[in-house]
Amino acid sequence: MNTTTLDIIIGMMVVTYIPRMLPALLFDRYRLPDWFGKWLRNIPYAALGALIFPGIIREETPLIGIIGGLTAGVLSLLDLHLVLVMAITIFVAFIAVYLP
Repeated sequence: MNTTTLDIIIGMMVVTYIPRMLPALLFDRYRLPDWFGKWLRNIPYAALGALIFPGIIREETPLIGIIGGLTAGVLSLLDLHLVLVMAITIFVAFIAVYLP
C-alpha cells in the first residue's frame, strides 16, 4: 500500500472520528434542556420527509408516489420506529407497483 493512500485513510479516519467524539465528551457532563430533547426526538421524522418526498416527486406513476407518501405519513403518525416505517413503506410501494 502506498504511503499516500495510508495517509489519506488515516486522515479520513481522524476527520470522521472527531465529530462523533465531541458530542460524547461535551454532553456527558451537561444535561440538555427538556425543549432541546423534544426537538431532537423530531429529527427522525424530518429525515423521513427528506427520504420520502424526493421519491414521491420523481416517481413515474404519481399514484404510486402518493400511496407511498400516505403510507409513510400514517405510519409515522402511529409513532412507529423510523426503520419500520421505511420498510413497510417500501413494501407497500413494491406491492403497488407489481400488483395491478
